[in-house]
Amino acid sequence: MKGTVAPVAPRKPRNDAEAIREAVSRPTRRFVPVKSAERQAALPDHKARDFLARRRTQTATAIHAHLSEFGIVVAKGIPNLDRLLDAACDVPEAARPALDLLAGQLRDLEKRIDAATARVTAAQKVDPLARRRATIPGLGPIASSAFAATTPDVAAFRSARDYAAWLGLTPRAHSSRCKERLGRISKAGNRYLRRLLYLGAMARISARRGRGASSTDAAPDWLDRMLARKPVKIVAVALAARMARTVWALIARGESYRAVPG
Repeated sequence: MKGTVAPVAPRKPRNDAEAIREAVSRPTRRFVPVKSAERQAALPDHKARDFLARRRTQTATAIHAHLSEFGIVVAKGIPNLDRLLDAACDVPEAARPALDLLAGQLRDLEKRIDAATARVTAAQKVDPLARRRATIPGLGPIASSAFAATTPDVAAFRSARDYAAWLGLTPRAHSSRCKERLGRISKAGNRYLRRLLYLGAMARISARRGRGASSTDAAPDWLDRMLARKPVKIVAVALAARMARTVWALIARGESYRAVPG
């Protein structure tokens, strides 16, 4: 068997360079533009805020876990931590120093997150593209600023679907010749932007369920039809993909957001 298989030619830097030169010289090749220094400078605040938010979640989880050992339990979530810490006075004296340490770290993280959020919001207010993106339901100042700092020129994408695929929000194709079959979303691209879109979509769904349709929400009827027959998280992913296509349309066409029923 070994003698019937042709040996693989060894790779050489010269051959690799020739292949790269051939690939970049093709007229159909599309390139991602380099970010400007201003947009690159806006990313550290987003990354720092995201890092601090994850640390806050870890600290809150530790506080919940420690107090649950003493039978003190409240609902999960950052808003419920004040009630949890108020009940911490019932724990034994030997356990209080560790809890005070975690509570102080939590308060410090809250202040740092608020400061990072204020910087991101201030930068978003002076960016015309970010302000235009913020008019889309579900995209607040954080998400719109992140898109403005991270997304390349929309001219690099041929359509809104290409933009959604770049964010990893389109399903993978597992189709054969006779049958079309779509799988889970690819999850390619920027995870941070994809998460912000998903959280914005979940916020829209929660608002729809709690307070009814908003006058600026472009998809209340569409959401109702989807929620009636699909799980909530699947609907949220579909809505996130729709929001991504809306972001592309606003910037590519130079328009402002307009609510369209349906």
